Amino acid sequence: MINLDELDKRILQQLQLDASVSNHELASRVHASPPTCLRRVKRLKDEGIIAKQVAILAPEKLGSSLIAIVEITLDHQASENLLEFEQLVATEAAIQQCYRVSTGPDFVLIIQVTDMAAYHALAHRLFAKHANVRNVRSFFSVFRSKFETGIHIDALPAIAAQSTDV
Repeated sequence: MINLDELDKRILQQLQLDASVSNHELASRVHASPPTCLRRVKRLKDEGIIAKQVAILAPEKLGSSLIAIVEITLDHQASENLLEFEQLVATEAAIQQCYRVSTGPDFVLIIQVTDMAAYHALAHRLFAKHANVRNVRSFFSVFRSKFETGIHIDALPAIAAQSTDV
């Protein structure tokens, strides 16, 4: 269990809103000194709580506007078969997310491509040619009403901090 105090939570909340702010601005927003804030952010990165800081692009402005939610069912679900499929989809840049799920399909994928022709090419290359894929069920987004990347910090359990930073 990772120990997060209220300052850690405020820092994480602010960074989820805008990770491009300077350390001084972040410190001001979370009511901490800049050196304390810098140490806390470094610790959060070192502990793997902050996994990555990225820019979120607007795919529709870049010509990549077709989102497919795809359910995949395999013929054989032994550990090595599941791992093999995960390794296959990990190599494909258009597959943004891959979830191994229980009850129902074996996997749910989130795929972003330019158009239906690109989706068909990907589906043929990855799913139709793969001997262990039994069923592919695709859903195409017609409108995205919500998209968030943040974790709800207030919902995290309150844990006493071990840090002595002020």
